[in-house]
Amino acid sequence: MIAAAMKHALLTTLALGFAGCLAVSAQELPGRKDDTIPAQAELIYEKGLQYLAKSQNDKGAWNDSVGAEPGVVGLCVAAFLAHGEDPVNGPYAKNIRNGVEFVISQQNEKNGYIGSSMYNHAFATKALAEAYGVVDNPKIAPALKKAVDLILSSQKRNRFGAWRYTPESRDADTTVTGCQLVTLFAARNAGLAVPDEAIRKALAYLNNNRGSDGSYGYTSASGGKPTLTAVGLLCLALAKERDSKGYRASIDFLKRNLDYRDRFYPYYFEYYMSQALFHADDEAWREWNVRNIRYLATIQGADGSFPGNQGPSFNTAGALLSLALNYRYLPIYEK
Repeated sequence: MIAAAMKHALLTTLALGFAGCLAVSAQELPGRKDDTIPAQAELIYEKGLQYLAKSQNDKGAWNDSVGAEPGVVGLCVAAFLAHGEDPVNGPYAKNIRNGVEFVISQQNEKNGYIGSSMYNHAFATKALAEAYGVVDNPKIAPALKKAVDLILSSQKRNRFGAWRYTPESRDADTTVTGCQLVTLFAARNAGLAVPDEAIRKALAYLNNNRGSDGSYGYTSASGGKPTLTAVGLLCLALAKERDSKGYRASIDFLKRNLDYRDRFYPYYFEYYMSQALFHADDEAWREWNVRNIRYLATIQGADGSFPGNQGPSFNTAGALLSLALNYRYLPIYEK
């Protein structure tokens, strides 16, 4: 469970009425030192949350092309929590509670699987881990335990010690593996037991897909891309595996690609790039953050949503979460 001190700090900050402020003192935020929240980032974030709140349906999901997928709902829930929204009495409390309830409703009671792909399962499970101890719902703990157990059992059946599209997959790739690994770290932060061996095997698979220039490929060390590299670097950073030439090479690769935009999965890239740089290189993250805020401000719609081919719920949640490192409410967004 999230440590009592973290929970107290979160709820105390929420009581200050943070959501209505455009610029917030750094001293009110856990994990921050001398930083202040950029006013433009707060404006973007609040507009995005307003869109998500208004467009959520009564079941707790969204009505666009991917909005009923539990992983997308999980990302939307995480976007609210990452902004420090109060799940009890805040303006978005009902949105958070309904989203969590929807995610749980999509879980297979027998095997713990959430949704129809391991992508969905990972993001949904991560949302449960982030909600555990903050959202008052007795269903979260058993659902989270089952979901984590499925991730671990799936890895044991995989010949690479990693993951791909289904729990039964025998092959693997860096994106699905990265999703599961980040989720396992979130589960650890929530107090669940995650074997070191599971982390070690997954990292070994990712390392095998890293090229000499530090970039990560999809299923091999060739064809490395910034999006895949951000996933791999984040996993290494969260594992505190930072003392290697490969780790440094991956940072340098991403620093050379600060202007990169993924044409096919732009918000997936934004989501991982922000986290990877934040954990790996503070100076690079600050530069990226300024550029990212400026970029998102130019493309955000008047209604607060973000454009793209993945559906406005996913697009908006991904964009907002790429700004969430400015707030650092969630344990996985702290250094």
